[in-house]
Amino acid sequence: MTTEQGTIRLPRELDDVPGWFPVLDQLLFDWFLSRQEVAGERGDLLEVGVYMGKSAIFLGRHLREGEAYTVCDLFESDAPDDANAAEAAKSYRATLTRRAFEANYLSFHDELPRVLQGPSSVVPGEVKPRSCRFVHIDASHLYEHVEGDITAARDALLPGGLVVLDDFRSEHTPGVSIAAWEAVLNRGLNPVCLSTQKLYGTWDDPGPIQDALLEMVGERDDCHVSKQRAAGHRIIRLKSKGMKAPAFPKSRHWTEPQPPPPAPQPPTRPPRPPRSNTRKLAADLLPPLVTRAIRKARAGKRPTN
Repeated sequence: MTTEQGTIRLPRELDDVPGWFPVLDQLLFDWFLSRQEVAGERGDLLEVGVYMGKSAIFLGRHLREGEAYTVCDLFESDAPDDANAAEAAKSYRATLTRRAFEANYLSFHDELPRVLQGPSSVVPGEVKPRSCRFVHIDASHLYEHVEGDITAARDALLPGGLVVLDDFRSEHTPGVSIAAWEAVLNRGLNPVCLSTQKLYGTWDDPGPIQDALLEMVGERDDCHVSKQRAAGHRIIRLKSKGMKAPAFPKSRHWTEPQPPPPAPQPPTRPPRPPRSNTRKLAADLLPPLVTRAIRKARAGKRPTN
């Protein structure tokens, strides 16, 4: 259930926000970011392509004092080329507005991140090189744009920083797949792990974080793990087995659900008057045939032979 503000439905909890952010990826975002924070690693956060804000809201919970958080999306702006315009019109533009994103985000946070409204090509000029510890890319699915977004992420990341590429394996997004694996084969990107939907990678040595990740999931019974080697890379693939989402605070619009009304009770029949001791004795001693005859006579009927 949500409340209304004009035409925007205000979310009561994270699941009310439209978008694609599987439970496994929520767990991984939370684990990677928390691990950075426990290790004392500081740096900014960046998300390219926010849709209605579901993953952006989740990511914003890990923003710490002194860090910056930047998000970028076209929203209602014109796409930079015809192919991108067609893609956006087909998938998002009917519902994606900056006002909707901001209303959703402010349902969970007191302040908005820095919002860049425009194509992802504006990111390199707006985000300082080597300033980010975590970058999430979920914007255009066209190869040329994804290739540029990966370059922007590489330049923005601090040593040891992580990039997450969405839709790297979907059949309808071959441009993302080509750009992602090209970066692995030719541009120094090292896969950390693969979820059903996202590739997690770093331009630094992935070994230590992979070892820690395997230790973490090895203690769980709700995550399937497979390990392979390809082109010199250790590939860790994770899949949810009935996993539950990590706890996330309710929005400011949350209200406790009302208990259902009690079910109506069936009507009760009035109690039968107690039988007198004489009637009880007769019922116990007289033969059943005689007892039935007496009952019929009392009801105004003549007994039959």
